[in-house]
Amino acid sequence: MDTLNARKIFKFWLPLAGTWLMMSLEGPFIAAIIARLVDPKFNLAAYGVAFSFALIVEAPVIMMMTASTSLVKDYQSLQKLRQYTWMLNGVITIAMLILIIPKIFFFITIDLIGLPENVAKLTHVATIILLPWPGAIGFRRFYQGVLIRNHATRRVAFGTGIRLISMASTALGLFVFTKLPGVYIGTAALSAGVTVEAISTRIMVGKILGRIKTAPDIRAEKEAPLTFKFINKFYYPLALTSMLTLGVHPLITFFIGKSHMALESLAVLPVVSSFVFLFRGIGLSFQEAAITMLGSSKANDRVIYKFATALGATLAAALIITAITPLAQLWFSKVSGLSVELTGLALTPLLIMGLFPASTVLISMQRAILVKAGKTSLITNATIIEVLTIISVLYIGIIHLSAIGVVAAASAFLSGRLAANTYLYFKTH
Repeated sequence: MDTLNARKIFKFWLPLAGTWLMMSLEGPFIAAIIARLVDPKFNLAAYGVAFSFALIVEAPVIMMMTASTSLVKDYQSLQKLRQYTWMLNGVITIAMLILIIPKIFFFITIDLIGLPENVAKLTHVATIILLPWPGAIGFRRFYQGVLIRNHATRRVAFGTGIRLISMASTALGLFVFTKLPGVYIGTAALSAGVTVEAISTRIMVGKILGRIKTAPDIRAEKEAPLTFKFINKFYYPLALTSMLTLGVHPLITFFIGKSHMALESLAVLPVVSSFVFLFRGIGLSFQEAAITMLGSSKANDRVIYKFATALGATLAAALIITAITPLAQLWFSKVSGLSVELTGLALTPLLIMGLFPASTVLISMQRAILVKAGKTSLITNATIIEVLTIISVLYIGIIHLSAIGVVAAASAFLSGRLAANTYLYFKTH
């Protein structure tokens, strides 16, 4: 790779940032629609719970983009990792089918989480609507990694643009022409958008796949072909990381269900989280860019570190300024459509999570360094620390301090991430 500067890094990374930014718009857009329909509090709560279930089911494939960016070097490795992806997709789709079995689902939502019966029923149908979501995510993230490795980041952004248009068209069409509950409209829009994105990504990667298939074998003489055993060793810690990270969401829902202002907190949390994701999603987008660019020279690596530092500081400053000015109230009340009560409840957790975007850029860099070094197990260790910290803060805040659920959740998210950052700091220096 040529000598890097901030301009070259920005040019390569910008389409990936645009991709994550467009994905970040989904949550606020859907929440705004749900908030403007009948029974917004119940439907927002059901949407948050259903989406958390979909996230935990998709967790094993969420890092497939990182894997394909790192491992797909020739046609043999492409075939092997693609087979691995299809097997994972099959497993998570079966898991989703098991989850939506009524006896299992209502035991989890009513008996364990403590959702009101009407919210649990809304959540059940919404989760069924999200059935295509996990498999489509795995499929498109595999091919997005191939695009990134081949420096076709603009196509990744273009695919996400198609997803956003499909999602918005579905949501607006159902909003205008049907009387469906808001949570059904939201989850239908999500499923439609990600399915169309997966199909479009496969079409856009077609020529690259053709080039990979006909390219000569570039493996070094002593370099063995990619095997399932190697993929498992490399990918298992990454998958476990995602499973732990996303798997904590049902636990958060469980704790919030036992908290002060439980239903209000369940309604507000997805709105606050989706707004924060507008900022931290840009930080997440830097991970694959860093994996691709790191390692060419120490001078280039220093330029990447400086770029990441400036990016994290800018994102955190932007979120904090928003949280402490009337911009936050304007967003939650006018854009998101929350009531006066729920808007007031959203402001404190938003401020608490002010540093979250900076910590996200930092952990993206830390993970990229470890992936390049093949030390993926350390990423899992950091995630275990993060999850344990989240659970501990939630337990203390809700059970012992009787904190409002969404405030305790925001505090737990930030505390967990900072704990993981601290652990990885000592492992990457």
